[in-house]
Amino acid sequence: MGAQWKAKHKADASAAKGRIFTKLAKEIMVAARNGADPDMNSKLRVAVEAAKKASMPKDTLERAIKKGAGLLDGPANYETVVYEGFAPHQVPVIVECLTDNKNRSAQSIRVLFRKGQLGSSGSVSWDFKYLGEIVAHAVTPDADLEVAAIEAGAQDFEEGEEGDCIFLTEPTDLDAVSKALPAFGFNVTSARLVYRPNNPVTLDDAARAEVEAFLEAIDADDDVQHVYVGLAG
Repeated sequence: MGAQWKAKHKADASAAKGRIFTKLAKEIMVAARNGADPDMNSKLRVAVEAAKKASMPKDTLERAIKKGAGLLDGPANYETVVYEGFAPHQVPVIVECLTDNKNRSAQSIRVLFRKGQLGSSGSVSWDFKYLGEIVAHAVTPDADLEVAAIEAGAQDFEEGEEGDCIFLTEPTDLDAVSKALPAFGFNVTSARLVYRPNNPVTLDDAARAEVEAFLEAIDADDDVQHVYVGLAG
């Protein structure tokens, strides 16, 4: 899932929630570039659903939509930048930033990778699958995970945590499958392109703790949106 390394218990829950809200707000702002009405903008609708699931305050959510749509303080100029490298013990890592200042992000990432090894583009992504990942949950009694996956055009499916269902797609099919799933009784709460490792590394407890500390530091950076790691669960 790309986030299985995250600690089960955060020492500072409020700070962790604040970081989650910041990341979700950025995704809302980017999605809102194509329109401020979630009913007419499927990407914004999914981003809003994810924010609501995380209990984002209504004022924060509405401000992010207005900011992204250019209705408040001018448009939000975020762009995606991807970095590749290795955590300690040669664990492959892909870091996805959503930033309004690429120079700042590059400097931060270089510092954060001092305990690992920052690589060039393509240095580890060859060992990951790049695909669409849709998280949804059944909202009708007759909703069938396998039938929905086949009929909506997903490549694969699996059961997630807390009753979630996960549909995997080709990158180009992500939007079409997301739009098709409600007809088969599923409400989409997240739909995005992700990296999944082909050969996750298994470590002992001490080495794993070192890698997790490295990843936590990266994930806490304001410009970092997603961290994907080739680490066995």
